[in-house]
Amino acid sequence: MTEQNIRAALNLRPVVNVSGTMTALGASIVVPGAVDAVSAILTQFVEMGDLYRRASTVIAELTGAEAGFVTASCSAGITLAVAACMTGPDLAAIERLPDTTGLKDEVLIQSGHMVSYGAPVEQAIRLAGARVVPVGQATSAHAYQLAGAITERTAAAVYVVSHHVVDYAQIPLKVFCDVCHARGVPVIVDAASEYDLTGFLKDGADLALYSGHKFLGGPTSGIVAGSKERVRDTYLQNRGIGRGMKVGKEGIVGALAALQAWKSRDHAGIRARERRALDCWVEVLAGRPGVTATIVPDPTNNPLDRLKVAVDPQTANITAWDLADRLAAGDPPVIVRDHEVEHGTFFLDPCNLHPDEEFTVARRLAEELETARKSNTPIATPFVERLLAREAAILKWPD
Repeated sequence: MTEQNIRAALNLRPVVNVSGTMTALGASIVVPGAVDAVSAILTQFVEMGDLYRRASTVIAELTGAEAGFVTASCSAGITLAVAACMTGPDLAAIERLPDTTGLKDEVLIQSGHMVSYGAPVEQAIRLAGARVVPVGQATSAHAYQLAGAITERTAAAVYVVSHHVVDYAQIPLKVFCDVCHARGVPVIVDAASEYDLTGFLKDGADLALYSGHKFLGGPTSGIVAGSKERVRDTYLQNRGIGRGMKVGKEGIVGALAALQAWKSRDHAGIRARERRALDCWVEVLAGRPGVTATIVPDPTNNPLDRLKVAVDPQTANITAWDLADRLAAGDPPVIVRDHEVEHGTFFLDPCNLHPDEEFTVARRLAEELETARKSNTPIATPFVERLLAREAAILKWPD
């Protein structure tokens, strides 16, 4: 079965992804080298311990860490890293988890970092048996609050780098690490969708966690990088709660191929291609009543831009969320980044486009906006109605 007919054979819609590296859409376009590596290893046997060692070497080379480990996902990496900070290399304690009797089991996290990436960050912490200790308030956290939350039961602190977190009045990572390290508390950084593979460790993180299947362009996987001892303790969780989060030979080999491809990727060429898509969309939206298109930088300083589309329903004759939903329901479906859509805006992310798909997106935008302009009545579904319908739809699966 070829890539041209796989979706048709499975009766799946041919989605155009301008949402970004979203797990719900399959995360990213896997780079050719990783596709080849996965295919090559599937029919072969390997000694998994040796494959993990090879992975450690490659991760260390790229991140500047002492060692690295590949697991099922970045979410799994959070759970296993927390577990590692509680058990260390104690094999009996590893087998007892999530029973934390006799272990330090409190994990600190800023309240403004307790977000959802499809599941709550704090649940990934609790899965290890740890107790979550929030620091500060959602819109304000201070170093003294972090210091005051550290007790004799503190096992670790988690720091989240994401567009989802509160983006003001939070503790900077370096300060966060300094406060924790002064009391002997290790810091775990969740950097799932970040380009920076070295900076978080340089700022003091003991363990930095990444998704192998987002910007890296590998198969579904999580990458853990850090000190040799901490990474070893994370790897050892495969003998306990990590067994259910194991990654297969294909996931490890694919992640390694993606990491190696990252070193030689033409980042400047990719940025230029993305900019052409953004310019194309700016042009098609220019002068359309009630629509304002602005190119904006990534909020966590990844080297990429997105198009922010603001929709005035009174003038455009359609709400931002109705426009997003109509794009998604059309032919082909165009899925936008709509996590802030109740504010009247959504984003177009060009990082996961196949060649020439930017023109498909432009055509679909023009079609839906023109349909709305000609409509005799405003296209304005109450936002609460949309919200509740989406919640109800969750429970309809698998129908």
